[in-house]
Order: sequence, then structure tokens, then C-alpha cells
Amino acid sequence: MIYIKTPNEIKKMRKAGRVVAQVLQILQREVRPGISTGQLNKMAEEEAKKRNAVAVFKKYPHPRGTRPFPGAICASVNEEVVHGIPGRRKLKEGDIISIDFGVILDGFAGDSAITVAVGEVRSEVKKLIRVTEESLMKGIEQAQVGNRLGAVSSAVQMHVEQAGFSVVRDFVGHGIGRSMHEDPPIPNYGKAERGPVLQVGMALAIEPMVNMGSYSVITKMDDWTVVTIDGKPSAHFEHTIVVGDQGPEILTLV
Repeated sequence: MIYIKTPNEIKKMRKAGRVVAQVLQILQREVRPGISTGQLNKMAEEEAKKRNAVAVFKKYPHPRGTRPFPGAICASVNEEVVHGIPGRRKLKEGDIISIDFGVILDGFAGDSAITVAVGEVRSEVKKLIRVTEESLMKGIEQAQVGNRLGAVSSAVQMHVEQAGFSVVRDFVGHGIGRSMHEDPPIPNYGKAERGPVLQVGMALAIEPMVNMGSYSVITKMDDWTVVTIDGKPSAHFEHTIVVGDQGPEILTLV
């Protein structure tokens, strides 16, 4: 069942989204060679607490019932696609890091992700980051009343594949609201004429995960960290949006 948000609920989601955007902005400024993913995680927790928000990923249940996620952020480096566990790993020049962060504030969720270059990176990696962010915006442009959800998915896939990259198939975006993950699931591939018809008040977390090589992925022994099957880099961008009568509104902006 897809949960349509009221204007008051959307107002609360804007506040949650703003907190997520503010924290990610702080973390982006702190990304540099020598900083550890655990330090970034600690900053995220502290900044969320300052804003009276709960960092929702911490202790998030595993879908198969194994150990809950231990971090406040997902910190995925280089070939890590999503769900990288923050810890002692120090970033180095030429790395990229995808940071996914979500909060609950006043009973509503916000969720966003960015990929950041650590110092100077190869030109093809810069292109991967740019195309991934562009594909997110192409998808958001299609979140119009009367379109089918597949229009979002198709726009992402077309932009990514035209650039010579691939979209991950095993993980998708999602509806969002009182819970971090609600219906509908939002693939980053598919046909434009498929899926539910978009209506005013539908809140969506659109999140392309884009690989330089194959779209195939595997999960590491820690039960969380997803990596590319060929070891090539992956990038990830995400915004929480709401479908409005004047078009989509991005809620995870500062």
C-alpha cells in the first residue's frame, strides 16, 4: 500500500530532509586523505543529535535477521556499492566514498546519499560520479503527477547506459515517510510505462547506484557491505522527494 502524505506531513518531512542535507554537507567538507570512515560516522551522530534527530541507520535490522547495522552512516569506498560499515579505514588520495545517511525527526524520515572524491581522482571516476548525480536528477524530473513510476526508473537507466556505465539491479530506491522504507520499491531500470501512477503526496527516495563495470554485485562476509563483482568503482546519489501538483520537490536540500 502506497501512503499518500498530507501537507502537514510533508512539512515535517521537509524538516527531516533538511537535517539530512545539513549533516551530509558537513561530512562532505570533512572528506580528505587520512580521515577514517569511523570519524565521519561519529560526526554524523553528533550533528544529528544537535538537531534533535535520530540517526536511523544505527541498529537498523538486517532483512535476514543477522546483526543490525552498526553505523549511523553507510560509508562505501571505491568498489563498495552500498551499506559499507564505518570503522578504522582511513581514506586516501584517489579514493571515492559514498555516504548514505538518514534520520527520523518528529516521526518522519529523511534519506539522502552523496559520492565524494578524496583529493584528485582519475578522469573516468570523475565521470562516474557526475553521471550518477545527473541520473538522479533525470529520474527526479520524471516524478510528475500522471507519470508511471517506471518513467523515473527508465530515465535513470537511459542516462547511465548512454554514458557507458551500468545500474545496479539488486538494490533499489523506496517510498519513505513515517518509516525509512515504505512502498513502492523504485528500481533504477525498467520501462517507462510500468509501475503505479504517481499522485500528489507520494514521497520517494530515489537512489541510483551506478557501477563503472558490470551491474552485478555481491555481499561481503560482514552481511552488509555490497561490492561490485568485478572490483570496479561504484557511485551512489539519493534524494528524498515528494510529488507535487507543480512537479517534484526535493526535500533533502539545505
